[in-house]
Amino acid sequence: MGQEFISVVIPAFNEEENLAVLVRRLHEILQREGRYEILIIDDGSADNTLFVLQQLSEDNPAVRYLSFSRNYGHQMALRAGYEHAQGDCVISLDADLQHPPEFIPVLLNHWRQGFEIVHTIRQQDTNLSWFKRESSRWFYRVLRSISDLDLADGAADFRLLDRKVVDSLKQFKESDLFLRGVISWIGFRQCRVVYKPAERYAGVSKYSLRKMMNLAVTGITSFSSKPLYMSVVIGFAMSLFAGLFGLEVLYEKYFTHRTISGWTSIVLLIVLIGGFQFIIMGIMGVYLGKMFKQVNQRPPYLVRETEETSKSLVNQWHL
Repeated sequence: MGQEFISVVIPAFNEEENLAVLVRRLHEILQREGRYEILIIDDGSADNTLFVLQQLSEDNPAVRYLSFSRNYGHQMALRAGYEHAQGDCVISLDADLQHPPEFIPVLLNHWRQGFEIVHTIRQQDTNLSWFKRESSRWFYRVLRSISDLDLADGAADFRLLDRKVVDSLKQFKESDLFLRGVISWIGFRQCRVVYKPAERYAGVSKYSLRKMMNLAVTGITSFSSKPLYMSVVIGFAMSLFAGLFGLEVLYEKYFTHRTISGWTSIVLLIVLIGGFQFIIMGIMGVYLGKMFKQVNQRPPYLVRETEETSKSLVNQWHL
């Protein structure tokens, strides 16, 4: 056990109040488990998160950090952590302490039993709003129905990955990498454990509705082309409906000789068909946008500072 090297990866965005407490609790747990590093990714924070990381890194050599040039998002910060972690296994958790550090030994025990991916499933949290609980449940239900992924309700980014899995993740070159889906799809020996989420220690949640919607769109379009096929089916159905409506209009005009007075219904029909056309164009636009970003081959994120570059600048200043 003493030869194992454990990495803990923590995305952080405006979490200055939580980091010192989190690092202290992690240190108390990890020092009993073997050698370790704590890698914190500052996702372009606007508060004193970077300053806190600089202090924590000076006080504890096991604390490392990356500071992004701007805010790239939680998933990108997590991806950077996996790419820079050095441990035999990598444990990811959030900085708000809702992923309890005291649960880490449970993940490590499953890893030592031979599992290479240990997922965590969040227990039903009654403190969450009804909308957040239901939207999360429906997101996973829709994703399972239109893709080959087996994501459980309450799946979280609190997980353990073996070094082989982390190295495999580095082979993915997608600009929008949906980590929950990729890690479920990638194979290896996987298991799930249930944990009870704790309350946020300080601050407020940074995961807005817009960010949740972006994550949902990324997840669906990353692992399924069914929305494109569904748009074709909808297009044919609307064309058939419009054709039948046109036959009915011709019948009334030439065989019944009745005056057509349903302008309201005609306008509604045009609006309906036009709306579906825009939906279909939007679906295709999302996929084309992902292709555009991929073809550009821009770096997924840019690092402004690490603990190594910070120490190097300080030494040069003293010289």
